[in-house]
Amino acid sequence: MSVKVAFIGAGSIGFTRGLLKDLLSVPELQNIEVSFTDINERNLDMVTQLCQRDIDENNLNIKIHSTTVRREALRDAKYIFLVVRIGGLEAFEHDIEIPLKYGVDQCVGDTLSAGGIMYGQRGIAAVMEFCKDIREVAAPDCLLMNYANPMAMITWACNKYGGVRTIGLCHGVQHGHQQIADVLGLEREEVDIICAGINHQTWYVQVKHNGQDLTGELLEAFEKHPEYNQTEKVRIDMLRRFGYYSTESNGHLSEYLPWYRKRPEEIKDWIDLGSWINGETGGYLRICTESRNWFMNDFPNWMKDSALVYELTDRSEEHGSYIVEALETGRVYRGHFNVINNGIISNLPDDAVIEAPGYVDGNGISMPTVGDLPLGCAAVCNVSISVQRLAVEAAIQGNDNLLRQAMMMDPLVGAVCNPKEIWQMVDEMLVAHETWLPQYSEAIAKAKDRLKNEPLIPTKQTDGAARIPVKSVEEMALNRDEINRTAGAADKAKNRQPAS
Repeated sequence: MSVKVAFIGAGSIGFTRGLLKDLLSVPELQNIEVSFTDINERNLDMVTQLCQRDIDENNLNIKIHSTTVRREALRDAKYIFLVVRIGGLEAFEHDIEIPLKYGVDQCVGDTLSAGGIMYGQRGIAAVMEFCKDIREVAAPDCLLMNYANPMAMITWACNKYGGVRTIGLCHGVQHGHQQIADVLGLEREEVDIICAGINHQTWYVQVKHNGQDLTGELLEAFEKHPEYNQTEKVRIDMLRRFGYYSTESNGHLSEYLPWYRKRPEEIKDWIDLGSWINGETGGYLRICTESRNWFMNDFPNWMKDSALVYELTDRSEEHGSYIVEALETGRVYRGHFNVINNGIISNLPDDAVIEAPGYVDGNGISMPTVGDLPLGCAAVCNVSISVQRLAVEAAIQGNDNLLRQAMMMDPLVGAVCNPKEIWQMVDEMLVAHETWLPQYSEAIAKAKDRLKNEPLIPTKQTDGAARIPVKSVEEMALNRDEINRTAGAADKAKNRQPAS
């Protein structure tokens, strides 16, 4: 089968190399056309070299078309993977450091809270340009598969305003599914789940083994688990109080809610520092910075390491290759996908992007009706959806008033900051992100004037409640295998451990 698959943001080593390996492990897809595009020519060149070496050593007759000219890469593409980080680590640092001055202590900052909202402003501005190119030069039936965060906001904007059929893909459901199997003492294949909600706040509303519903047994099982009772304290507390386990990791989930990170002196009660994803302040920024620095420094050795082997039995858990395989071959694939709701979850808004079970085959992507979420779970999701809706509209319109309202409605920001602090924080973030926010040029000019000429609310320079310093290249070199796995992985928290 000769179809064209394009990657936007292909300089992302983890997602690009791994997803390509997954695709080319499928015999029917070993004749596809592959194109890479990125604005960072150096990153693009390094990832292209690695991926082409993998292809060659697997004896496939594919030559990657790699270009910084996006429209060239997208021309006639039937499937497009979106794996961008708009603004790179420079902008990401602003997402973490500026809110921290106002007491907003984030672990990840890429989905909700102040960092996630601003990440969405940058991302939506860029993906609207991507969508224009896709509409004009890609195949008419093109499918955009979005791996970029904030997942719900970007997928929402692409579908509503971009005019491009878009599905959002995440590995969170698979990870929680494995944890549930672990605490029940079962293999994952023995546990059947229904998981529904919104990305990073999806709930395992049904957990069955041999037809028996075990949902009510999860709390005791998690509380007794020797690792998870230390690393997943927020998730277990939410399970205790809302009755259902949530997909997202401890650090992620803690920053989407108003209860667990609002008092610095209490944050360490809810987190674990064995892995960044368990709640470390700025943990994802640290691990991404270390991975970037390591890859840049160690790239020549990566080219000397063994190539990836394309084996059908060794694909990752990422949905993307399975969706392409199902659409092209007719094989049935069941996964959890992010789509516009349209009644799938009946007590969440129709216009929201929800995450729910779906099926893919030669007829397309089908999403069964889930019905109502449990009332408390729906309430948690609805708060986040309100923030997402405001943030999407703010990004599309370049409306800083809607942006400030999104910040006020955000659970963690609202728990920590008063309105005046939020207004000033947004001014600071707008100015810091000016390069990536063309839609806010007028608002940024006014923000600069206020920051220069008006009295400012005092802020506090702090490292946060649980900051770990960025490792040097020399420190990382002491455990090259570990940092290689992390730097080369799409999921940089797969091998998480409890604190010793």
